[in-house]
Amino acid sequence: MSSFVTEVLASSGKLEKDDLACKVSKLSRKVEETKEEVTDMINKKYIEFMPSMEGAEELLDQVESVSKDIDLLKSCIENEYAKLKQQLEKNTAVIDLLQHLQEFDTAIEEYHRALQEKNYVVAAKQHGKARASVDALKAWKDTELPLVHALSSEITIQRENLTYHLGEEWQKLAVWKLPSTKSNYSFLKTALHLNRGGSKGDESVPHALLPSILQALSIQGELHKKIKLFGQVLFKYMLKPLIIYPSLVVEVSSQPEQGAVLSLQCTETKAEHPDPSQVYTKVLTVLKTLHEHLFGKFFGDQKNEKKVSEILGDLIWEEMSECIIRECLVHSIPANSSQLAEYSEVIKQTEDFESSLKEMGYLIGDSTDLLKYARNINCHFASKKCQDVIVAARKLMTSEMHNTVKITPEYKLSIPKLPSSSGGEKERKESSKKRAHYDQQSLENEKQLSPNTLCLPVCRISESVQQLMELAIQTLSEVVGSSPQCAVQLFYTVRNIFHLFYDVVPTYHKDNFLKLPHLAAIQHNNCMFIAHHLLTLGFQFKPHLPLKDGVAYFVDLVPGFRRLGARCFVAQMNVQKAEMLERLSTARNFSNLDDEDNYSVASKAIRQVIHQLRRLGKVWQDVLPVNIYCKAIGTLLNTAISELINKIMMLEVGRGERTFGSGVLL
Repeated sequence: MSSFVTEVLASSGKLEKDDLACKVSKLSRKVEETKEEVTDMINKKYIEFMPSMEGAEELLDQVESVSKDIDLLKSCIENEYAKLKQQLEKNTAVIDLLQHLQEFDTAIEEYHRALQEKNYVVAAKQHGKARASVDALKAWKDTELPLVHALSSEITIQRENLTYHLGEEWQKLAVWKLPSTKSNYSFLKTALHLNRGGSKGDESVPHALLPSILQALSIQGELHKKIKLFGQVLFKYMLKPLIIYPSLVVEVSSQPEQGAVLSLQCTETKAEHPDPSQVYTKVLTVLKTLHEHLFGKFFGDQKNEKKVSEILGDLIWEEMSECIIRECLVHSIPANSSQLAEYSEVIKQTEDFESSLKEMGYLIGDSTDLLKYARNINCHFASKKCQDVIVAARKLMTSEMHNTVKITPEYKLSIPKLPSSSGGEKERKESSKKRAHYDQQSLENEKQLSPNTLCLPVCRISESVQQLMELAIQTLSEVVGSSPQCAVQLFYTVRNIFHLFYDVVPTYHKDNFLKLPHLAAIQHNNCMFIAHHLLTLGFQFKPHLPLKDGVAYFVDLVPGFRRLGARCFVAQMNVQKAEMLERLSTARNFSNLDDEDNYSVASKAIRQVIHQLRRLGKVWQDVLPVNIYCKAIGTLLNTAISELINKIMMLEVGRGERTFGSGVLL
């Protein structure tokens, strides 16, 4: 058993040794083969590298040489192309120059031919082409050519020539006859002759002359200047006199061969200011005649047609509408609110007037200042009324105050009967039932107030103040039926009247109030009279005033007027006191009255004081209320007596001066 194993192991070890030897021999052969291949490869790489490198360098030199040849050829080509391009530009410029010269020559020839034939539209267009050619020549590089200057001079000369011919033709279309002097009636010599110009049926004139002239003027840029000058003359010498003077009318006479003639004629009229309907009629007559004979033609191309009347309207409308407003519509504003309803006819006439102007092309737009002014009549009425009232009130305030009227307890301001503001018949019945119910109740006291309670005492006020209160009441009466805006404006105008009185009268009559006691007493009564009526004036018109609750109306002015009257009279009282004391100061303190001179001086001073009091009594007795008169005279008398007593008491009895003479003097 052991021998078998030994044999097996021995045989296996032998086999392993044989396999390793075989593998080593094989590996040695492969190493030799690899060594040979590496040697061959190294030999090939380093032996053949130098020739390849030299060949690549030769190719690189060839490429650089070819690139230089290409760059040289390219530079030559570019230089030649630039020369050719420059030559081409010069040739093109010369061709353009020759073409512009040819166009200029053709246009000038056509221009002269059309001008001879009076085809002014073609002449103006050809002149424009010639001018465009000259402008193109001026834009060329060589603008210093003498030829260009010559052509510019020629185009300027031909423009002036065309403008002159168009001006001559325009003067033939509208011939003005204007007055040579500026007298009041010189405008009666104004006349305008309108000629229709040529027609297509006229053999002597191959084209319609009027449209041709207008369109040529438009092309030349002269139409606006011509229409502006024409509009200024038209407004100054024809339209404005027709608007201002109601006696002027326009007369249109037609002449078959010469067109129409517009002239001004004078008629008899008593109106101081023109009526709106008459003004509109006269203005429309003039403008319709111009439209038919001169300005109703179109000019321009089909895309942008425009009437000459539209140009004229743009130039004169603003000034003309202002003149109509200032000279006509302002004076047509009603003086009373009752006439406002009749003013709707004036508004309709204004609308028709503007509609006619729009149909003829003189006016563009929906609403103008003229129509707005006419429609805003309520505001203008209130403004005019307020202005007139303030002017009248100031005139009364600056008038003489010595003209007086007597006021008695029975005196009442004449307030017009105002319409009832009650809701209807039902409310009136209810109020009558309430009054009947109260009448049935016996609520009367045995002692009744005097009918003169809360009435002004007997006194005298200025007639101007009475008229001022009547003016205020009349102005407040205008609020009945007026628009809310108008009513409020009238209300505050009346308040401004009293504010104006408060400021103007004391300043304007200041010297008289200090010098004349009579006027001071009247001013006192005037202020008390105004304050008395301001207490109830606002409430009498309250139902007709669109004011919010809590408005004081005129009650807030009452204390100010009372203070104003009292201050004026107190100032006069102080003046009288000062005069009285000054006279008493000349009495030498009533000392040493045994001396005849002292007695005479003291007696004279007392007589002067008594004369002053008597004079004031005569002046104030019929003016002031009794209680005010008594207080005033009593105060002055008390001042005089107090001064006398003080001076007598100051006599020094210890010096032996006798005082019994003062008793005799008194």
